[in-house]
Amino acid sequence: MQAVVCISENWGIGLGDALLFHLSADMKRFRTLTLGKTILVGSRTLKSFPGGKPLADRRNVVITRSEAPIEGAELAHTREQALALAGPDAVVVGGASVYSLLLRDCDLVRVTKVYATPAADSYFPNLDNHPDWRVASESELMEENGLQFRYIDYVKK
Repeated sequence: MQAVVCISENWGIGLGDALLFHLSADMKRFRTLTLGKTILVGSRTLKSFPGGKPLADRRNVVITRSEAPIEGAELAHTREQALALAGPDAVVVGGASVYSLLLRDCDLVRVTKVYATPAADSYFPNLDNHPDWRVASESELMEENGLQFRYIDYVKK
């Protein structure tokens, strides 16, 4: 299983249930990495998707405490239920509590690191300081809308 995340320099991922950055290159990459796969997403992150609905052309598994059905998605109420639904092609897409819940089950994390530090209230674990993870590859530095960023793949040691 893998995770996909866009982070700031201090590993921030969101503020007030919204993403910190909107980079078209990152959105295209996200689509490429998740299309046709199972995505594992929290209910608050789901609400941030276009129209607050599950993403098309993916199997959406929403990790939530709610019993209310979500059209176009399957519900999981525990880590074990989420893993049972996940399958080998699953991609964890957030938010912070879902990343924390499932990071130990991932063997690859695909990071878009943006070299900026806007205010954030949710964070991804700092893999640079995590003993179980190492950098496997880094892209060249890119720029969009005045923001510099790169793609970094981390693999479990």
